Amino acid sequence: MVPNCDVVTINCPLHSETEHLFDEKLISTTKKGSYIVNTARGKICDRDAIAKSLHEGHLAGYAGDVWFPQPAPKNHPWRSMPHHGMTPHTSGTTLSAQARYGAGVREILEDYIKD
Repeated sequence: MVPNCDVVTINCPLHSETEHLFDEKLISTTKKGSYIVNTARGKICDRDAIAKSLHEGHLAGYAGDVWFPQPAPKNHPWRSMPHHGMTPHTSGTTLSAQARYGAGVREILEDYIKD
């Protein structure tokens, strides 16, 4: 499917079979001029393969809110690669998400105290 997509979104968990799933080999099969959007885990992409593909012009862009390692060091190649849209991972910072986290922690503590 990847060779036919203009935009590929990555939305899978990180485990041994998905670590560096988007490596140089898979990226080379993407349509020239396509985009990758990774909101899953940074380590699913081979960071150097992504940067190389952007520098060579195969990928038109890469966007995401996940890095590996996190926080990314100053010399991380994604900081200087062309055509990227990297943002901090902020999915858990909404007020409703914080309320859910708080309720979950409370439930865990109450269950622990009862036992």
